[in-house]
Amino acid sequence: MDTTFLIDATAEKLLQLRHTVAVAESVTAGMLQSAFASATNAMRFFQGGITAYNIGQKCRHLLIEPVHAQEVNCVSAKVAQQMAVGACWMFRSDWGIGITGYASPVPESEQKTFAWFAIARGEKIIETLMLELPGEDPELVRLWYVQKTMETFVQALSRAR
Repeated sequence: MDTTFLIDATAEKLLQLRHTVAVAESVTAGMLQSAFASATNAMRFFQGGITAYNIGQKCRHLLIEPVHAQEVNCVSAKVAQQMAVGACWMFRSDWGIGITGYASPVPESEQKTFAWFAIARGEKIIETLMLELPGEDPELVRLWYVQKTMETFVQALSRAR
């Protein structure tokens, strides 16, 4: 799906529902925030976002549980879920998206590129998925993560009332 179409579809649905969204991301390095901010009327639904790369910042700002986060290098379904709920809390938004992972193969990821993302509606987790894409170009991997996350978010919004 085209990213511009996804952004427009997301904006339209959020405006129709009169809901807001916020983002907590690490692996996508602000790309989700940029996508939401590029939408027409973004001020009416996009509350903001945070890019937190390390465990200290994720724990401090998003209230990630530190013992688990340390064990998994801040990359797990649980961390993504806590980031999504943390985004809702931090920005007082209806919806939150959290994403954490690896955009390039490193020893900590067993040389794989993968990410976990979660969508929360308030404190309730609506969706949690692992994305895996073999690749060496971190920028392309990040773009793919953004596209897949946006596709899933549009689907979640279409089921919302």
